[in-house]
Amino acid sequence: MRSVIFRTTAHIVIGIMLLFSLYLLLRGHNEPGGGFIGALIAVIAFALMILAESAEYVRQRIHFSPGLIAVSGVGISLFSGLFALFLNRPFLSGIWWKTSLPMGTPLLFDVGVYLAVFGAVLSILLRIVEDLE
Repeated sequence: MRSVIFRTTAHIVIGIMLLFSLYLLLRGHNEPGGGFIGALIAVIAFALMILAESAEYVRQRIHFSPGLIAVSGVGISLFSGLFALFLNRPFLSGIWWKTSLPMGTPLLFDVGVYLAVFGAVLSILLRIVEDLE
C-alpha cells in the first residue's frame, strides 16, 4: 500500500537527489565526486520512485532503454579518450578548452561514466523489481 504522503514526499526528495547527483557529477574532476558516485545517487532516487510508484511508472518516465543509456555512456567515455589520440597525445589525456568554465575531456569522461553506471544499475534494478512483481 502506497500512501499519498509517501508518494508526494518521494517526488520532492527525488528532485533534490537528482540535483545533488548532478552537483557531484560536475565537481568530480576537481574534487571528490564524479560520474560514478553521481550516477549511484541518481539510481537511488529512481529506486525511491519505484517504491513510491512502480517499475512501469519509472520506465515510462525515462523515455529511453536503460541499456541504451549505458551503451551511450560507454561510447562517450571511449570518445573522450580517443579525442586525445587525434591530437597526437596519449589515450585519455586531458584536453581543456579555453572558456570561463573548466571544460574538457575529463568532464566528458565523467558524463560517460555517469550514463554508463546509471543505465547499467537502473537496468538491473528494474529487472529485479519486475521479476519480483
